[in-house]
Amino acid sequence: MSGKTSYHAGVAAEDIVAKDYLRRGRIIAERRWRGKGGEVDLIVREGARVVFVEVKKSSSFTRAATRLSRKQMDRLCAAATEFVSNEPDGQLTDMRFDLAMVDSSGAVRIIENAFMEA
Repeated sequence: MSGKTSYHAGVAAEDIVAKDYLRRGRIIAERRWRGKGGEVDLIVREGARVVFVEVKKSSSFTRAATRLSRKQMDRLCAAATEFVSNEPDGQLTDMRFDLAMVDSSGAVRIIENAFMEA
């Protein structure tokens, strides 16, 4: 996949995942939020909780899941720390990290609290 095609596939996957969260009554706070620590694909609000979502698109859910590296998790955590510094509760903000996978058919599977699984 070329860089441009990969970029557009990623954006399309993020759109699909955002719609899934919206359908479940969540609020999309940010898309492709960038901080000094890195980029977060989606930041979702569930009441007072802030959910940081990494979106992975691949031919299958299994393949998508294997594409989340420790380095990416570390960058996501750094970005999340930066983001919550502007929340009313700061570092005490209730947070969760989800892995949202999109397969080649456009189906979505979300692993809530995915970093606990890693």
